[in-house]
Amino acid sequence: MFAPVYFDHNATTPLAPRVLEAMLPYLTQQYGNASSRHEYGRAARRAIDEARQQVAAAVGAHPTEVIFTSGGSEANNLFIKGVAGKGVAGLLPKGVIAISAIEHPCVREPAKQLARAGWRLRELAVNADCRIASTDFSVALTEQPALISIMLANNETGVIQDVAQWAVQASGTLKKSASAWFHVDAVQAFGRVPLDFRMLNAAGVHALTLSAHKIGGPKGAGALVLDKRVALQPLIAGGGHERGLRSGTENVAAIVGFGVAAELAVTDLQTKATALSAMRRLLEEGLSQLGAYIFAAQVERLPNTSYFAFADMDGETLVGRLDRAGFAVAAGAACSSANPAPSHVLLAMGIAPELARGAVRVSLGVQNTQHQVHDFLAVLKQTLSELQKMKHSPQGNTEFITTAQARMQAHLPRDNDVATLN
Repeated sequence: MFAPVYFDHNATTPLAPRVLEAMLPYLTQQYGNASSRHEYGRAARRAIDEARQQVAAAVGAHPTEVIFTSGGSEANNLFIKGVAGKGVAGLLPKGVIAISAIEHPCVREPAKQLARAGWRLRELAVNADCRIASTDFSVALTEQPALISIMLANNETGVIQDVAQWAVQASGTLKKSASAWFHVDAVQAFGRVPLDFRMLNAAGVHALTLSAHKIGGPKGAGALVLDKRVALQPLIAGGGHERGLRSGTENVAAIVGFGVAAELAVTDLQTKATALSAMRRLLEEGLSQLGAYIFAAQVERLPNTSYFAFADMDGETLVGRLDRAGFAVAAGAACSSANPAPSHVLLAMGIAPELARGAVRVSLGVQNTQHQVHDFLAVLKQTLSELQKMKHSPQGNTEFITTAQARMQAHLPRDNDVATLN
């Protein structure tokens, strides 16, 4: 019997067995509140402290710089809204926030909220390879941004940004007038490429966002790694947990799982990256033979991520067919209405909307094998042939028109219903 194959690790990853094992005691007999003074509470506090040390060690930070949150979205919101709530020394309380044009919605949307509250939103242009356009970045710095947010690795294309370079340039340009707080969303990069917050901090990066469920940890846990010089207005007021920046009784089991997952994520990192790169190379050789256009193929990307499209082929339709054939991949367009919208990342890269609507993402995991990649290519070849025949039959192109509407009507789960892939 054919076992379904999961090729959507940028959306989420399976819980690692060792992570589950570490979490179980805190879901059963170790149920204390970490703020309680008795032994149950002290045991919970020790577990959180250990997890904080594990996360910090995994990214080259000090444990006191790690603020636990419910995930990457909350961490991004905490930094962006938190800095805006405190204001920035030397600037008007409502200044300029500069974000790349390819950010995840959990950066784009809070930035838009600030814009509605009187801030000016400045989107940093990217080139055809999904890299920050250096000329536009230099121009943006002349506008004296108070906040800058650039993701380390894009969740759709997998393209890696040289955030240290941009941070150095920002701090060097702005130091004579007014400083800017520089934030990096590292959710997709963590566990796939080396991360060193101390090095990034020295370059001018002040905060880093992490998420547990992208690295074999549980959903519901994340962290903001924060330079302690940065003052934030907390999103959640209450008992003063997490240095007063994130009140609320801690999710001990999820935090413990996050700590173990972080430790595992950086173990044999290069070995895992090499294996993933080999699988992706095999995949993309096959995709090229089938006539795929591979986005940002010539620049440094996450070793597990391939983003591609076929001319005149609807991505939603292709993903649905592959799902029924037993392969879980992601489409590059998200339904925010009855019509499929092209990826804002691809549009920012200058990709034509017609091609962008056909985008499909494969994101591999360490559990995947080259045999599965071979099987996927065989199924994809057959699926493409079938869909081409349907397109040229009198009744066949109905599926290409109605796939997105059918998904909406059926309320099928999506990676992200806002505007992009996770």
